[in-house]
Amino acid sequence: MITYNKFSFSRFQNTFLKLCILFLSSYLTVACSTTKAPTVNHSQQFSTGIQNAYSVHPTTANRVAPIILQTADRYNISPHLLAALIRQESSYISNAKSSADAVGLTQVRPKFWQQTCPGNLYDEQININCGAYILSRYYESTGDWSKALGYYNVGPTGYKRSLYMRQQAHKYASSVKRHEQALKEAL
Repeated sequence: MITYNKFSFSRFQNTFLKLCILFLSSYLTVACSTTKAPTVNHSQQFSTGIQNAYSVHPTTANRVAPIILQTADRYNISPHLLAALIRQESSYISNAKSSADAVGLTQVRPKFWQQTCPGNLYDEQININCGAYILSRYYESTGDWSKALGYYNVGPTGYKRSLYMRQQAHKYASSVKRHEQALKEAL
C-alpha cells in the first residue's frame, strides 16, 4: 500500500491512476494540437500554393491562407477544397457580387444565409466561415463532397427537382475538384 497526502492506493490503483493521467495528457495534447492556429510556415506554404495555382496576388493569398486553414479545420473540410471553392466562386476577389446577389469570396447569398451568418458578408473572415459552414452542412446531409458542392451551387431543392440543375451542379463540382487538384499540385 502506497500513501499520498492522506490517500492510500494499492499498487494496482497507483498504476491505473498513472495510466489515466498519461492517457488524458496524451489526449489533451492531440485535441489541443488540432485546434491550434496554423503555423506561420504552414500558412506561408499554403499561401504560395494559392498564388501559384490560381494566380492570386501575394498580399491577398497571405491574408486569406490562415483564415482558410483555420476555418477548414473548424468545419472538418479539406483546406484545399475550401480554397478551390473560393477560386471557383470569386477568383479571390473579396468584394465580388454575382447577378444572384451572392457576395464575397465564397459567394454567400445574404437573402438565404444572413440569419445563420450574421455580420458583414464582405468581411473575409465572416464570409469564409459562412461558406465553410454551408458546405459542411451540405456534406453532413449528403455524405458526399461532390454532391455537397452541387448543393452549394444550385441548392438542395434545385438539385433534387431538375435534371438540368443537377447537371449544372455536377459540372460545378468537377470544376471545383479540378481547382483542388491544381492547388495540391502547386504545393
